Amino acid sequence: MACGFRRSIASQLSRVLDLPPENLIKSISAVPISRKEEVADFQLSVDSLLENNNDRSRPDIQIQAVKLAEKLKCDTVVSEISTGQGTVNFKINRELLTKTVLQQVIEDGSKYGLKSELFSDLPQKRIVVEFSSPNVAKKFHVGHLRSTIIGLLGAGFQLFGYEEKLQSSPLQHLFEVYVQVNKEAADDKNVAKSAQEFFQRLELGDLQALALWQKFRDLSIDEYMRIYKRLGVHFDEYSGESFYREKSQEVLKLLDSKGLLQKTLKGTAVVDLSGNGDPSALCTVMRSDGTSLYVTRDLAAAIDRMEKYNFDKMIYVTDKGQKKHFQQVFQMLQIMGYDWADRCQHVPFGVVQGMKTRRGDVTFLEDVLNEIRLRMLQNMASIKTTKELENPQETAEQVGLAALIIQDFRGSLLSDYQFSWDRVFQSRGDTGVFLQYTHARLHSLEETFGCGYLNDFNTACLQEPQSVSILQHLLRFDEVLYRSSQDLQPRHIVSYLLTLSHLAAAAHRALHVRSRPPEVAGARLHLFRAVRSVLANGMKLLGITPLWSTPPHVHSTEIL
Repeated sequence: MACGFRRSIASQLSRVLDLPPENLIKSISAVPISRKEEVADFQLSVDSLLENNNDRSRPDIQIQAVKLAEKLKCDTVVSEISTGQGTVNFKINRELLTKTVLQQVIEDGSKYGLKSELFSDLPQKRIVVEFSSPNVAKKFHVGHLRSTIIGLLGAGFQLFGYEEKLQSSPLQHLFEVYVQVNKEAADDKNVAKSAQEFFQRLELGDLQALALWQKFRDLSIDEYMRIYKRLGVHFDEYSGESFYREKSQEVLKLLDSKGLLQKTLKGTAVVDLSGNGDPSALCTVMRSDGTSLYVTRDLAAAIDRMEKYNFDKMIYVTDKGQKKHFQQVFQMLQIMGYDWADRCQHVPFGVVQGMKTRRGDVTFLEDVLNEIRLRMLQNMASIKTTKELENPQETAEQVGLAALIIQDFRGSLLSDYQFSWDRVFQSRGDTGVFLQYTHARLHSLEETFGCGYLNDFNTACLQEPQSVSILQHLLRFDEVLYRSSQDLQPRHIVSYLLTLSHLAAAAHRALHVRSRPPEVAGARLHLFRAVRSVLANGMKLLGITPLWSTPPHVHSTEIL
């Protein structure tokens, strides 16, 4: 990929440097576009070739770049070679660039960018991803923490629960019970004791407690699946920490057999992660009543998932407040003798601040989704237009979700950020609304002018600066995907797609299709079709369903 250009450059470099082309591939990168000047298409960082040298023995990088460039020759692929600050720059033959990129985008379809040589040396892996992790019977929270609430809920339902309400509105009623019992437990130690006793009965396999927990779990999962469906999320397996109540007892026995379990004066059991008695490194794995803790059940879950899936990597996606917890889990797996512990990784995310609806503070994701849909519908209804949508509710939801996802993914996952409804719904600028409208407008071009133009095209008709900038940006898609796959940060894809949308808007203003000669119109439609295809691919990777028709939210001149 980068349509084979990167490999062609690497082959010539390998002959000069006497290095295998595979060793050079990742040192050759597509050059980010510049609004100020035309840039080369690829560059080689000379610094990366000398990374094994220490600072004292390193030759002058710029001199090395010039010397290397002098040994290289232009060919049918590379039309110009130059040097920059410690780089050797390569410009691809313009007509070859145009033809190859556009053909590759259309031929590869949804796989464009993934067939790159950047991914060729990466083996297929089995990866388990644990994310979302809502609590049983606790409404879906936009920034929830996993915690053990089953005991409180079990005791609370026996005190405040009603079977009729449970059947008619299960999750809402269980949540109300949870809030009420929490309040009672703060004032009445007997309630807290009842909750602890219920959880102990559950761990000991009491049939009545198990039946009640199973009912709560089934009702919760049904409700979560409904919300997951709105988000376009599908899980292969639904299993939580409480699923491992029996196996957690096996973990405690295993820790004890290895001499790692230490009893305290309070009757709890701890594991010394330091190995030298450091009090700050003690991790509690069992309560004084013999029941397990969150960390114990996560240990049991990890062991079970390795036995079940034999994974190459397991990724836990939770808020950053659980960083220490997962450090302890992974460290404990190591001292228990599981050499696959280093395959476990925690991907933390930050806190969303200031998220409120018109009714007040928001704590539930479903409230946010409903609010987004409502606001989008109101925005759409306020625009005077004769355009009618087949399903305005669905359109409003998809545009709203895109707006929410892009705002959430624009920065580093680890960063906290201030939520803004006004910023979410901006149709201009770097927003999810902008992405959706760009995709829809590009698709409308294909609908308006048909696909008759798309059988073939003349590369000479796409040599304007706007066309070249888009082609250069399309070259970089594989690098963006590769980078996100390495650091597990979606922001690289978000930034790429927003830039692509701005380039598309600029090109559409300058490169008209209507009333142009068929040869010119066809070439430009090819270009816009390629942009839409890559835009759709990237949006789907982010969990966004691309819109195929444009809702009446902004006037067409605002977007394209």
